Amino acid sequence: MGVHREHHEAYRPGDDDEGVAAEARAAMVRGMVDDGSLADPAWRAAFEEVPRHVFVPYYFVSRPGGHDRLWCDDPDPVRRLRWLRGAYADGALATRVRDGELISSSSQPSLMARMLAELQVRDGHTVLEIGAGTGYNAGLLSHRLGDERVTTVDLDPEITESARRHLAAAGYRPAVVTGDGAIGCRRRAPFDRIIATCTLSAVPSAWLEQCADGARILAPLSTGLIALDVGDDLHGRYAEGHFLHTSAFFVPLRGGTEEPALPVLQRIGGLPRRALENDLFRFMLSLTAGSLDPHEALSLWEREKRPQRERFGLTVGRDRQWAWLDDPAGPYVWPLSSGGS
Repeated sequence: MGVHREHHEAYRPGDDDEGVAAEARAAMVRGMVDDGSLADPAWRAAFEEVPRHVFVPYYFVSRPGGHDRLWCDDPDPVRRLRWLRGAYADGALATRVRDGELISSSSQPSLMARMLAELQVRDGHTVLEIGAGTGYNAGLLSHRLGDERVTTVDLDPEITESARRHLAAAGYRPAVVTGDGAIGCRRRAPFDRIIATCTLSAVPSAWLEQCADGARILAPLSTGLIALDVGDDLHGRYAEGHFLHTSAFFVPLRGGTEEPALPVLQRIGGLPRRALENDLFRFMLSLTAGSLDPHEALSLWEREKRPQRERFGLTVGRDRQWAWLDDPAGPYVWPLSSGGS
C-alpha cells in the first residue's frame, strides 16, 4: 500500500527550488527504472513521492585536502542549485564527517531500490532498520508500509534526532530509536523483515530472536549483500541464504556488542596484482580471512573459475555461523565469529 503525505519542507526554498527538485527527482526515478533497479510499482511510487533533498539539507563532497560542504541555505544560488541537483544524483552522499572520517551517509538510490526489492516486503509487514542515516530509507519504508510498521535504530543520538526531524518534515513518523543496533529493538519485536544499512562482521544473534516466523534479513557483510531467510530446526532458530550479485560498501556497524570487524587482510605479499585488483577475489579474501591463507584462497578462487558473489552464502545458528561456497554442508566452509547476544 502507498501512504500519500503532504510534504512540508525543512529548508527555505528559493523561487524555483521546488520545480528543480521535482524535475531532478523524476529524472532520478527514470534512470533507476531504465537501469532495472526500480521495477516494483510500489517502490517506484515511494521514490517518486519521498523528497530526498529534505533528508540531506547538507552533505559533503570530496576536494583535495578535505571536504566541501553543500547546503540548502547557501546564499550563493549557484551553490544552492548544485546542492539541490546533487541530492538527486544516483550516488551516495556523505552527510556526517568526524575527524576526517565518514560516519554517516545517504546511500546510492539505485542500490537502496535493489535492497528494498530484495527485502521482499508485503502489505502488513513490520520492518526493523539498523542504521537510521538521514532517515530517507525509513521514509521510503514508511511510504510503502505505513509509519506504525517501521522502526529505525541508530547508536548516535545526533543521527536519530536529525533523522526524526527530516522524517517529520517530509510527513512521516516511524519509530526512531536511539540504541545499539546489534541488539535490535526487543520492545517492538517481532519483525517480519530486518534491513541493515551498515556493514556487519557477523549477524547478531539478537536479530534472529526478534524475527517473526518466515522473516527475512538483508544486510551488508564483507563487500557484499547477504539475504537470509529465517526458520527453525531441531537446534532452534537459524537463518540461511546467498549473497546477492551486487557489491556494497557501507559504514561499519558501531555499538557495544557487535563483534570486531573482519580481520584486516594480511600476508598478501606475492599475490598477483590481477587478483588483488579484482573485486570478486577481494570479496572472497575478506570473507575467508582468518580461515584461509590468502594464497590458498587464490588457489581455490582460480580452481572454482572465479566464482561470482551469488555462489557464496551464509548460515547463522544460535552459537555459530559460517560462510560457504555453493553448499552450506561443504566442502568449502569458513567459520565466522558469533554475532554476540
